[in-house]
Amino acid sequence: MEQLDHLKNLVIMAAADGSLSEQEIALLVDRCATLGLEEEDLEKAIAFALSGEAKLKFPVDRAEQDRMLADLMRMMAADGQLQEVEKRLFALAAAKMGIAKSELETLIDKLIGKGPDA
Repeated sequence: MEQLDHLKNLVIMAAADGSLSEQEIALLVDRCATLGLEEEDLEKAIAFALSGEAKLKFPVDRAEQDRMLADLMRMMAADGQLQEVEKRLFALAAAKMGIAKSELETLIDKLIGKGPDA
């Protein structure tokens, strides 16, 4: 999966509740740098997410899927408010990638520090 597609997915999640908070923008800027992308790439991703054409693009590699879900969860939590639309989008992403509920629960536990790999 291309880094820009990963960033676009994160922007779609950040914008799902109808706004981009300061915390979400800060996380997007950080992830953009971590992914080796430029400011113009972030601008493209934001424009894409706000367009009527925005849709998630899913990785097929399991490790990439886990990274994508982890990043989506971080983005959901960035503003301190978990919106229903964000939860639905996350559930849809997991389902489209074929992630079983038990695997998803293990990943969530790991991310929030409850799992064996935390």
